[in-house]
Formats: sequence, C-alpha cells, structure tokens
Amino acid sequence: MVFDRPSAEPLQVLVVEHRAPVAARLKGHLESLGHHVLGLARAGREAVEVAQRLDPNLVVVEAKLPGLDGIETARAIVTERPVPVILVTDYAGADLVRRGREAGVVAYLASVDRPQLLSAIDVALERFRELRIVGTGESYLHEAPETRRLVDRAKRVLITRLGLSEAEAFRRILDRTHGTGRNLRETAWMIIEAEEALSSLDFAGCAQLIFQVVRPTATPTSGHTLSSAGQPPTALRLDRLKGASRTI
Repeated sequence: MVFDRPSAEPLQVLVVEHRAPVAARLKGHLESLGHHVLGLARAGREAVEVAQRLDPNLVVVEAKLPGLDGIETARAIVTERPVPVILVTDYAGADLVRRGREAGVVAYLASVDRPQLLSAIDVALERFRELRIVGTGESYLHEAPETRRLVDRAKRVLITRLGLSEAEAFRRILDRTHGTGRNLRETAWMIIEAEEALSSLDFAGCAQLIFQVVRPTATPTSGHTLSSAGQPPTALRLDRLKGASRTI
C-alpha cells in the first residue's frame, strides 16, 4: 500500500532506534500525536524485515545504527516500497543530506522533542507527496533526483522572492506546470533562469533609464550608449526583466 493520506490522519509508524530510552520517548510522542507505532527495531536489517512484514506508512530511523546504518537502512526499505523516512541525527551535514536524499530520506530530526517531531512529520509528508509527483518506481531513486534538485532550487527562488512557505512554493510550481503544459523539470528551469536574469540586472542603470523617460531632455551619461537597435543596454535588460517576471 502506497502512502497517500493527509497528515491529520493517524500514521502507522516503524521506529528504528537502538537506544531504548530514545525509542521509548519517540514512541510516546508519536502516540500522543495520535499515531500508531507498529513496531520497534534496534538494527538495520531487522528494520528492513519488520518493514516488509508490517507495511508502515512512516519510518523514523536513527542515523548511527550498529551494522547497517540509518541511511542504508532507509535505502533498503524504500527500494522495497517507497515510504516517507525521517532520519534522526544530531548533525545533518551536506554529505549526510546528499546521501540521505539519494537513499529516500525526506526529513531530519535533530531532537526527539515533541514539537520538532511534529514539524519533521509535516515536512516528511509534504516532501514525500512532492516525490510521488516527481517520480515513482525506479525513477524514485534513479531518474528523479536531478529533477528534485532543480525543483528545490526553484522553490528557494520563490520562497526568497515571494515570501512563500515551502509547501506554497511547490504548489506554485505545480500550478505553473499544469498551466503551461510543461513538465516539472522544465518549469523549474524557467524559474531558475528567471531568477538569474533578475539577479544580473543593473538596477542603477534601470534608475538612469527611468530618469531619462521622465526627463526626456536630460543628456544621457556617457556610460549609457545606444545599442545598434537604438535602445540603451539597460532597456534590453528591462525587456529581460519583464520576461522573467512573467515566468515567476
């Protein structure tokens, strides 16, 4: 069974944690949030077997498991059946995040406090929903990562430029995708290229051009000569700005 339910409904969770006090704490928090802990596993290979048998729709796994570590455990579980995985780690460095992303990890938990766990679950379900849209099956681990990276970059553009949440940014990308008939990868590239065009604009030159439009008799500064088409270079950049704005 593939997970496709809203986060408000109870989740069937597998907890993979070799430290008994931490496992008990996670179990207590999950149950207090209304979820059901199907089982507790203390090692990676045990977790893979339990996941195959119990069919959870969320896995919370410790990064530093004995033997098969948390990332490889996540990879083995997700390869059998895609499921959202939260990795418990005290430090999510760039290399660990890269390995985790390639293995199917969709969220990270630095502390097993209840508020952070709730936030991690929300992120995991949202990111997993995105991955379901980007690609499933074999592409989940092999073909989709490059598209996911582009979508992540495009989301960061929208978050920064428009002040959206991550979920809102992704929905904006989806709406743009459906509205243009392009695929998700092409839409992400459009937004990234629009951001690059905006970032390259000479805003001081734009101000000079505006001043010249308002005061047509003013003498242009020597630094703003006309192009062969009769337009100041800044005007050409403004044309790029209009196109970029329409894209975003």
